[in-house]
Amino acid sequence: MPIILWLHPGSFRGADREAGLLQTSAAIAAATQGLELARGGLTILIENTTGSEFSLGGSFEQVAEVIERLRGIVPIAACIDTCHTHVAGYDIVSEAGIYQTLRHIDATIGLNHVKVVHCNDAKAGRGSKLDRHEQIGKGTIGKEPFRVLLNDLRLAHAAFIAETPIDKPGDDRRNVETLKKLVGSL
Repeated sequence: MPIILWLHPGSFRGADREAGLLQTSAAIAAATQGLELARGGLTILIENTTGSEFSLGGSFEQVAEVIERLRGIVPIAACIDTCHTHVAGYDIVSEAGIYQTLRHIDATIGLNHVKVVHCNDAKAGRGSKLDRHEQIGKGTIGKEPFRVLLNDLRLAHAAFIAETPIDKPGDDRRNVETLKKLVGSL
């Protein structure tokens, strides 16, 4: 069974974004030097972020750049967070927008390199850069984009993880059940 570790790419405070991406890639390479991660079944996933202030990973191009710099050095792939994607400014709410965003991910990172999708609705609006997760279908994303993602055959290999808040006992189970009901319902 594969083991995954997902990382946010970090911050570029005190430098420019390009230097920050280079530093992140170099730090991961240095931290894993001499480790036989592939033999141990460990894959590092770079997760997209909201793109707020000095954070790295707010665009799929930045995630792809870190992955590309580490390819061949460590087992590397991507984790896409739906809340982060939405609040970073990508349209995943409209039907045309979700398909355009999927094409964008495929063109930059490659959908085949997305190993995990963090399923979170968002409390904040598109482009707000505020990382506030919400129950599935109760936020500014809504249920329909999750239906599209869960049923897209190009992501059939990926793990879908509900990473929603638990405001009341049982919220975690309710969110998973909501997602399960969306599978196969296109």
